[in-house]
Order: sequence, then structure tokens, then C-alpha cells
Amino acid sequence: MTEWSDEAIQRLREAFEAARDPAAGAAMSAYMRNLFPFLGIKGPARATFQREALAGMPRPSRDDLEALVRSLWSLPEREYQYAACDLLRRHARTLDADSLEFLKGLIQAKSWWDTVDTLASNVVGPVVQRHPGLREEMDRWIRDNDFWVARAAILHQLKFREATDAVRLYAYCELRAPDTEFFIRKAIGWALREYSKTNAGSVRAFVAGHEAELSGLSKREALLWLNGGRRANQAHVQG
Repeated sequence: MTEWSDEAIQRLREAFEAARDPAAGAAMSAYMRNLFPFLGIKGPARATFQREALAGMPRPSRDDLEALVRSLWSLPEREYQYAACDLLRRHARTLDADSLEFLKGLIQAKSWWDTVDTLASNVVGPVVQRHPGLREEMDRWIRDNDFWVARAAILHQLKFREATDAVRLYAYCELRAPDTEFFIRKAIGWALREYSKTNAGSVRAFVAGHEAELSGLSKREALLWLNGGRRANQAHVQG
């Protein structure tokens, strides 16, 4: 802990505990398959409480931010992990190349799509984009036995658009195409679908060229936006 993180965690806990709603928390936990307990604070309200709780505090250093996130990750209720993800996203530029291992640890702890996907596309991706040497670490992540780490590797370019390294994206999809894990197959399709909004022809050609290797789920997800237009962009994509 740092002095900054110690004050921040105290403020956040006081604000969140005051808003605890056991009935809403039980419903939210049930929606998430009872994998995590919830305080019962909905997203918009949580964002407001979080903003108000931290108002007036100086911007955190990397050490401050990582210390606070570790503390939030250790708390049982899921809203604290959501708050941590929000803070990492907001202060992503505070992180550097040395933060990647820290982020991997978060992906592997209390893993589910809600936190993994946010970290992959909004935190890991920007860090890798600022530090291109980390692309080799992504090449290791895609081969990781922890499928959540591999999913993060597939999704880390989700918001790169024209800056997407298509060769790497396709290599990752091809490498994990035989995987039977739902969350890997879904991630492959999601990553390809997002890139299809930038380079439709390339994605169509990749899917056609890997008809036999890609799962039906991956192919459907990959072509969803191309086949359904804007309506498909509203589809639930995490799983």
C-alpha cells in the first residue's frame, strides 16, 4: 500500500458500503452464476459514487494505482473489481511495460469475462500499443494454458482498428482455432468481427480460407456484422 492508495481504498469502501443493497446484490450475483458476491450497486450509480469518493485526490503514480488495484481485487464483492478496471482504464497511460505482468495476474485472479475483457481491450491493448516490444509477450500469452490469458491475447487488439496487426490477429485465431473452450471460440469470432468493420474483405477471406479449422461459433460471430449490418453490432458478445 501507498499513502495515496490507503486513502483511496478507505474512501471507496465507505462510499460503496453505504450504498449496499442486499436484494439487488443477490440478483446480480445470480446473473453472474453466483461466482461472486455483489454489493448490489448498478453501474451508473457505482461510477458516480466512485467519482465522488475520489474527488480532489491527485492523479496516482503507477505504484499508487497498482497498490489500489491490488487492494480492490482482494475484496470479495465484484463492484470493487469493476472499480479497479475503471481506474486502470482511466489511468492506462500511467502504466508502463513493466505493468504487463501485473495485469496478467489480474486476468488470472477472479477470472470471468466481465473483468478479463475490460482489461484485455482497454488496458492491456493500450499498454502493448505504446510499447511494441510487448507484442512478443502477447505471442506467449496466446499459447498460455490458462484460456483467460489466451483470450486476452486474442482481444487485446479489439480497439486498434486500422492499427491492427492483422498478421498477428490471424495467427492467433488460427493457433487457437482447434480449442474447444467456449470463451476462446467466442473471442476468435469477436476479434474477427471487430476487425471486419475496418477490413471486411480480409476477414471474409480469412474465414473462407479456414472454413474447416474454425468452429461454427467462431465463424458465425466473425461474420455476424458483415451479414447483419448495424443490428449485429448490438449483439451480446462476451458470452
